[in-house]
Amino acid sequence: MVRHSITETMEDHALERVPDAEREGWLQITWNTAGLITTLVILFFGAVVCFVAGVKIALAAGLVSFAIGSTIGWALARIAWQTGCSNTLITRKYGLGIRGSALASLIFGFLIVGFLAVENGLLYRGFLFFFEIDNSWPARLTIYGGMTVAWILLTAFGFKLVTRFSSIMVIGFVGVLVWMIVVVLQQSGGTLADALWFESQMQPAVLTGLGAEGDWGKFVFSLNILIGPACALALNTADFGRYGKSTADVGIAAAIAIFTQSIVVMLIGGILMKSGATLMIDYYITVAGMDPDMARARVLQSPDSIAATFMVFGGLVGFILMLFAQAKAQVLNSYSSSLCIANLADAVFRWRPGRVAFVVLANVIALAMLYGHILEFVEAWIQLMGVLLSALASVIIMDYYFVGPRLASGNGHPAHENEDESVNWSGVITIITAVIVAHFLLGDYFRLEVLSSILWVIFVYPLLRLRLLRVSAA
Repeated sequence: MVRHSITETMEDHALERVPDAEREGWLQITWNTAGLITTLVILFFGAVVCFVAGVKIALAAGLVSFAIGSTIGWALARIAWQTGCSNTLITRKYGLGIRGSALASLIFGFLIVGFLAVENGLLYRGFLFFFEIDNSWPARLTIYGGMTVAWILLTAFGFKLVTRFSSIMVIGFVGVLVWMIVVVLQQSGGTLADALWFESQMQPAVLTGLGAEGDWGKFVFSLNILIGPACALALNTADFGRYGKSTADVGIAAAIAIFTQSIVVMLIGGILMKSGATLMIDYYITVAGMDPDMARARVLQSPDSIAATFMVFGGLVGFILMLFAQAKAQVLNSYSSSLCIANLADAVFRWRPGRVAFVVLANVIALAMLYGHILEFVEAWIQLMGVLLSALASVIIMDYYFVGPRLASGNGHPAHENEDESVNWSGVITIITAVIVAHFLLGDYFRLEVLSSILWVIFVYPLLRLRLLRVSAA
């Protein structure tokens, strides 16, 4: 058994390889990856795609999302296992270089800290809703302060405590969620079959505004929503998969999480909102005093509607379900954020105050986002999530499996094993141009932006790295 001091436990190999003696099996990793996707936000995404596209088309999009995400996840699994490093630290060796890895930290860090902020806001509004508290500074200081302290303490002591907490929360979440589905179905008077298989619930004018006209438009809309979290999970798996005993352990954890996100949680979100929509509209009209049109819009306005559904139908149990859903995700977000910011600080400033300092810093930044205009940019940033993360993941994969071996030096060692490369400009340029081309130039013509991004990387990165900006072997 490996024993560590408290300092070593808290540092948690943030900027180094996880030793083989500390590796874990697929189940321990899966508690964390599953914890990331059993949240109000993912349930909300599921409700949206089911309501817009109908379950049949949403399910087809979910299967494609799973296929793409799990393929990326399995490709990254071997890299995570072999290197034993977090996803941003991996890019030092594969794709971006030591200082170039700051780009990966900026992409992934802004996303993950942004989710930390957004989901803090969801929990805060859930507290206000359940306890019928006014939004005031005393409430903000008490609730946000308490949550932030909890996330820091639960994240500070490394992988094992994070995993233990997540496993308890996931089990609790699944148990209470099953109970909640039964309650919602009973109170709505509907059947599981009706809630599980329905066509689009949106008016044609709304579908036109969303760009979801026709079956293909609905499919593309659904896939673009589902693929972002799937790509995020594929990359996020490395943060926990660095503890994996084998490629299979890491790959299984990634595949289970992405399948759960793309298929299972999506369908559950659709079931909950389809069954509860009528009663929730009545609630907003009679209790909140909204007019019918506003009440109908509120049902799918934001993830808040999922939390409200839990509490209107389940009372205290619904409130507990919200806590189970969000608390584990916040601890996991805080954990990944600390690894990401640790790499950024070291790559740019050579600053290593310890991982716990970055746990605190990540939570402080998340609070600042809630009270500044930055949060508005986070919501827009999430729309680009699939493009950015698929480009980043594709560069890592191409460098490891294809480009690196072709840069082999005379003694048989790949050139990318040169730890002294500061910036891999081929990787940096490829990621930036992939986003510009897929989202800004081709977005209006080919709306499957993730596929555009991946294809761009497949063709452009080898061209730059092996030809136009070729590096010498180490």
